[in-house]
Amino acid sequence: MFNIEEFDIKLDTEIIGRNFVYCDEVESTNDLLLKSKDFNQHGAVLLAEYQTHGKGRKNREWISNSGQNLTFSILLKQNYPEKKINLINLLSSLAVAQALENLYQLNVELKWPNDVLVNKKKIAGILLESTSKGKKIEKLVVGVGINVNQPNFPGKFEIQPTSIRKEFKSIVSRERLLSEFLNLFEYLLDTALEKPDKILNDWRERCKMIGEKVKIIQDKQTLIGVFDDIDDDGYLILKTADKVEKIHYGDVSLR
Repeated sequence: MFNIEEFDIKLDTEIIGRNFVYCDEVESTNDLLLKSKDFNQHGAVLLAEYQTHGKGRKNREWISNSGQNLTFSILLKQNYPEKKINLINLLSSLAVAQALENLYQLNVELKWPNDVLVNKKKIAGILLESTSKGKKIEKLVVGVGINVNQPNFPGKFEIQPTSIRKEFKSIVSRERLLSEFLNLFEYLLDTALEKPDKILNDWRERCKMIGEKVKIIQDKQTLIGVFDDIDDDGYLILKTADKVEKIHYGDVSLR
């Protein structure tokens, strides 16, 4: 059982997580925040112990044991420019990385666009979804899944999963981790508005693929080239034999 009092004591935010909703089971925390009229406050956080239809990118299923991990979503309602949304994607994964480094001294690597790895295994993922009115984003939801105390992961995966318990060799406090993440998330969100270069540079430091030859799968198209950098909006810059391309989405792997 998640101890809300223990979580609240460590929470040091002004807005993010101050409206906190805890559920035993939902279909999807992202879907609920996007559709709900009851949970409609900027900075609201919805944590569910279990999601019956948890999802990652491209509607892939996100499987998480009940009561062992952190599966939650954050509602943002400020007027973020659409081209800057990917910066929020990067800072979300950066907040996970910094929380794992601060609390457990894990060696964390970030994989574009939104995966968090430890020892080349996936420990967390981010999924951004939004609703719009015309060209204006009405709601932006940041979905976060962190493998915390799950001991094993049966099945086949594109990237082998792991958990903090497996890497840190101990069961850890989900309450402490969530508060640490939200504290960092709010700080990085504020930083992104004033000093976006700091977010980009801190993310670059943790991405081991930059400078390497990579393969990018976009739907039915496959691209091969050098992962040269990310641009000012956080999109991948790919150098191929004859041109330079800006990549907005895709599954990236080392060639």
